[in-house]
Amino acid sequence: MIKGEKKSMKKVIVITGGNDGLGKTLTESLSKENEIIILATNEEKLIKVANNNNCNYKVCDVGNYFQVEQCINEIIEKYGKIDVLINNAGLWIQEELDTNDSKRINSVVDVNLLGVINCSKAVIPIMKKTKDGLIININSQAGINHKAERVVYNATKWGVTGFSKSLADEVAKYGIRVTNVIPGMMKTNMFNKMHIQKNMENGIDTKEVARLIQFIIDTPSDVMIPEVGIKNINN
Repeated sequence: MIKGEKKSMKKVIVITGGNDGLGKTLTESLSKENEIIILATNEEKLIKVANNNNCNYKVCDVGNYFQVEQCINEIIEKYGKIDVLINNAGLWIQEELDTNDSKRINSVVDVNLLGVINCSKAVIPIMKKTKDGLIININSQAGINHKAERVVYNATKWGVTGFSKSLADEVAKYGIRVTNVIPGMMKTNMFNKMHIQKNMENGIDTKEVARLIQFIIDTPSDVMIPEVGIKNINN
């Protein structure tokens, strides 16, 4: 739910997948000076993170445009604007293509790629109106590399790369910036959720990625950062 009635002069930042992993870290770091609204499907986790960080939340499946549009419209009705959208929600899938579950494939494509498209589409009209806005797409090294047994995951991330670059060209004339962030492996629970044992020792701390995101947000609106990568030097 959206709490309160007054509009704020703080930056209004929407974070998808804001209840876990990097999204949770971003919520913790950005909520100190901004109005944060986190989107995800797990309401129990959303409530906990929102209460701990004094921010708002909306239960939303980013793969469903109707839900996305409804959530974004409610946020705009409350705050009158959206300054920053951080497309962070993501799902993991691996194994050889013919052994991947078809329902899981659909879910991964819906969240990793269609979710980025849906949320961006929904916020662009208000950003056009204010002639300002920043869309940050949390991508992956998988969006520029290829690897066996990652074909579906990599396909979604390559899609985000192409989408980000093309959208940046399309909306620049409206004062809207798009940044494609390409981190290496991060220390999150993504693999554990899929019961995959993986050595995360050389993963990037999510706080370091959050620092990069803060830098992008703080960059003057007349400066474009189209793409930026970050990875552990030993990875």
